[in-house]
Parts: sequence; C-alpha cells; structure tokens
Amino acid sequence: MDVYFYHLEQQTLERVLPSLLEKTLARGWRAVVQAGSADRLEALDLSLWTYADDSFLPHGTARIGHSSEQPIYLTLGSENPNGAGVRFLVDGAEAQEFAGAERFVYVFDGHDSDALASARAQWKAAKAAGCTVTYWQQSQSGRWEQKA
Repeated sequence: MDVYFYHLEQQTLERVLPSLLEKTLARGWRAVVQAGSADRLEALDLSLWTYADDSFLPHGTARIGHSSEQPIYLTLGSENPNGAGVRFLVDGAEAQEFAGAERFVYVFDGHDSDALASARAQWKAAKAAGCTVTYWQQSQSGRWEQKA
C-alpha cells in the first residue's frame, strides 16, 4: 500500500486537487475524495465543475446518486462505492485503516497547525501499518519536490 502526503504551501487545495485528480483519471483509475467537513465537500463539489474555463472533472456525491458510476466520488465517510483505486483525504479527513484502495493521498495545508499534526499522526499510522509512505512539498514556484 502506497501513502502519499502532499504538503500545500504555495497553492490552495482547490487549485491543487484538480490536477491530482486529472492525473489519476489519466491513468485509468477512479478516485474517492474524503473531506473533513460538509462545507469543504460542498466547496469541492462546486470547484470541480468550475476550476477551469474549458474543462471539468466528472464527479458525484451520495446526494446526486449513481455512486458506482462516478469516476470521482466525493464523501465524508470511508465508503468506496465506485471501486476507486485512489483515496484522497483532505481538510483533516483521516483513514481509520489503510485498506480498500491501492493508494492513499493526504493533501494538507502547511499553514494550519492542526492539519500538520493530523498529517504527522497519519504518517506514523501508515508506517506502523507497513505502508510505503512518501512526502511531497511545494517549492516556492509551486512545483512538487519529494522530501521523504
């Protein structure tokens, strides 16, 4: 099991998440995005439809229905109704166990002390579970650099 940690410093989640999801879909994978709050879930739902003038990311929620058919499924829980290979955890969402997906991706705000503490705890939990963990941090230019 691979677990990736993306430490946001130069850009917001709404700017970074669409590109990570595009790469996921380009590989032929489905994704689940687990948010830490209902407000964040609503904001992500809107932003994935409008993040670019010429593009959108097809996605859904339990409210929309047809969960098993969604390339990207947004949720507050640990379900995986679309058989996603990648689970994104954002806004303080945490995995209770590292199962049900091939890859877990934590995206957290480097300017939020609670988010940093949560990411550290999840790093330790992933290591203890025998997962391969990788840490990525944004450079000043916004590019991702592998740090660990």
